[in-house]
Amino acid sequence: MNTPLSAQPLTGHPQGDLMEATRIRAVTSWIIEAPTRRKHKLSNTSISYQGYVFVRVTLDNGVEGFGEASTLGGPRWAEESVEAIKANIDTYLAPALIGKPACLLEAAAGDMAKACKRNYAAKSALDTALLDATGKSLGVPAHVLLGGARRTSFSAIWALASGDAAQEVEEAQGMIEKGWFNRFKIKLGFADPQTDLDRLAALQKALPTGTDIIADVNQGWSEADFIRYLPRLADLGVSLVEQPLPAGQMAAMARISARSPIPIMMDEGVFTLEEALDGCARAAGSVLSLKLCKHGGVHQLKQVAGIAQAAGVQLYGGCLLESSVGAAAHLHAFATLPALEWGTEHFGPKILIEDLCRNALKYENFEVHLPDGPGLGVTPDLDLIEKYARKD
Repeated sequence: MNTPLSAQPLTGHPQGDLMEATRIRAVTSWIIEAPTRRKHKLSNTSISYQGYVFVRVTLDNGVEGFGEASTLGGPRWAEESVEAIKANIDTYLAPALIGKPACLLEAAAGDMAKACKRNYAAKSALDTALLDATGKSLGVPAHVLLGGARRTSFSAIWALASGDAAQEVEEAQGMIEKGWFNRFKIKLGFADPQTDLDRLAALQKALPTGTDIIADVNQGWSEADFIRYLPRLADLGVSLVEQPLPAGQMAAMARISARSPIPIMMDEGVFTLEEALDGCARAAGSVLSLKLCKHGGVHQLKQVAGIAQAAGVQLYGGCLLESSVGAAAHLHAFATLPALEWGTEHFGPKILIEDLCRNALKYENFEVHLPDGPGLGVTPDLDLIEKYARKD
């Protein structure tokens, strides 16, 4: 993708020039269906391709910024589907932004909040695209616009979710051999608890002693299930349990957190600032998973993180199988946090058969590395995006 002369970074220009140059001229969105290397199962769905809404924002200076919204199998993980995301971007959110300066990121977030309620994945895609375009216009990485990076690499976690114990063992061993991932999250909740725990036991037995294993139940158990199977989770050396109960059961989450020797992580139960405050105040978990698709943008993610940190709740970098575009946006935000105690599971670029970027994220020494170019620091492959774009 060639950068036009008018899109060169603006250096030494007064603020008025920057706002004029970064006025949003156009917003384009596509629904993408990108195939994955194997089936990815959750407690309530299974996917063999990942659905995205890919967004391009074009500024008056010719700069293009990119973002993406991710879903899992339609409106099952959360209420947004790719169809709804695209419709709300095209009909409500883009018209609220066109003609306004992309560099006024907080104002843009406010305009989107007025244009429609919730729709956090849709808002985060546009927020990311504005951040990317502004960083490119100024010639600086996105994290600089968020306060600057405190770290440039992150301990990386790979999710195991095929449901086949032998396949998952082979997959995990392959990740270790490649030097990409040596920490693993195993998805539970889509089989009966005993079957799921037998899979977990097979994995624990096959991997090197001391391998960090996280159990993600994706809201698939009841409080009684958790109480019953907690001793076995502890015996298997699980380091963290993610969202074992339905999202709305914050009181029950607080009860199991109080009795569990294993830390409990809040995920689907915390989208908004108010939910973060409620979950932390109730002690519904001692760890919180951060995701742009939940919080609606990078600034809101940082606000949620601030609430958690004020309550003494540790932070985990969650994902929804984003490509390198969405993953890079997360890493720029994560890089500015005072702490990210549990690292990040941004493995999405590696589970896709073809990532959507020419310069995908770098995974080595069991870490994922922060891109260092302007904006998000990754270059979307528009040929691949067109290849996987829904044609109807």
